[in-house]
Amino acid sequence: MARGHDSYLTSRLRGFGSTIFAEMTALANEKGAINLGQGFPDYDGPPAVLDAAVEAIRSGQNQYPPGPGVADLRLAIAEHQSRFHGLRYDPDGEVLVTAGATEALAGALLGILETGDEVVLLEPMYDSYQACIALAGAVTRPVTLRPPSYRLDPDALRAAVTSRTRMILLNTPHNPTGAVLDRDELRAIAEVAIEHDLIVVSDEVYEHLVYDGAEHVSIASLPGMWERTLVISSGGKTFNTTGWKVGWVCGPATLVAAARAAKQFLTYVSSGPFQPAIAVGLRLPDRYFIELATDLARKRDRLSRGLEAAGFETFTPRGTYFVTVDIRGLRSDGDGYAFCRELPDRCGVVGIPNVVFYDRAHEAEGRHLVRFAFCKRDEVIDEAVERLMGVAS
Repeated sequence: MARGHDSYLTSRLRGFGSTIFAEMTALANEKGAINLGQGFPDYDGPPAVLDAAVEAIRSGQNQYPPGPGVADLRLAIAEHQSRFHGLRYDPDGEVLVTAGATEALAGALLGILETGDEVVLLEPMYDSYQACIALAGAVTRPVTLRPPSYRLDPDALRAAVTSRTRMILLNTPHNPTGAVLDRDELRAIAEVAIEHDLIVVSDEVYEHLVYDGAEHVSIASLPGMWERTLVISSGGKTFNTTGWKVGWVCGPATLVAAARAAKQFLTYVSSGPFQPAIAVGLRLPDRYFIELATDLARKRDRLSRGLEAAGFETFTPRGTYFVTVDIRGLRSDGDGYAFCRELPDRCGVVGIPNVVFYDRAHEAEGRHLVRFAFCKRDEVIDEAVERLMGVAS
């Protein structure tokens, strides 16, 4: 019996469609608009890292790397975790290199979750979280963070946990809000995880992108958490190499093995010559990481001032690449998705509607919010602001 094309898609992915990033980036390309939607820098990373990649290519490191990742990168990751977070990992067995943090997340979720398990996570949430949880046959239980502070409500976290809860999926610094969870918030999460014997998967890709004296603390460093936590990060955000897709998972050998079991059937391996280059980046002096955050804080302030002048209510992030705004001052119906769809034609700028980062039952929470990326050259930020000023006029 013939079936329509759409009917071949597994029921677990129906309703997800294309990622919002693909949709809005395609729109930016089609309209020739400034892309403040997808979080990638429009300038290169440190020359030492780029040169190391070129050297790796020219020296013949272009075939399959080892399954767990190049040995020196795994060692550099372990050194980095000790240097910045006081966390000790054995490079052999407790560190796994992946095709970016997205694959690390997919490996962890697919490798650990059983059908019907529940995952407590912070909302709004990076869009791949819900899709990967659905692919694992598990259920999302979101805990909503609300502007302007986007602080965690410990009581709401506790209320989200049931007898079916298997995992807490944590993201700090938090995309898209820019919140950086403090020690008290992390202790509240740790208490729940320990009390209910839950696994924690902690997405920390923006670990070095924190501002205004905020401190990124890895939850794995809290008492009783190392043995139940997988820490995920990547080199893309820290070294302006998002296209290289070099990520990693660190944790107890048993949890890493579960993630590796799923990961090996996804890409198997990736990014051969880029792995030794990221190892060079992770060993850069402290000055590099300080200057990275200082420069991005300046860009954040540059874009935020422009957005406020254009009529948006702006929520200042303490981390990540992104500023969230309330559009209701410029669009009375507060339809952020329609606003972002129309913006390229109206003024030649692309943003991301935050509504896509919410569970469907909670879409009203994010309907009026839009995310703009500030990891762009100053002249691009200034041109985007000038164009956005036209929307208010």
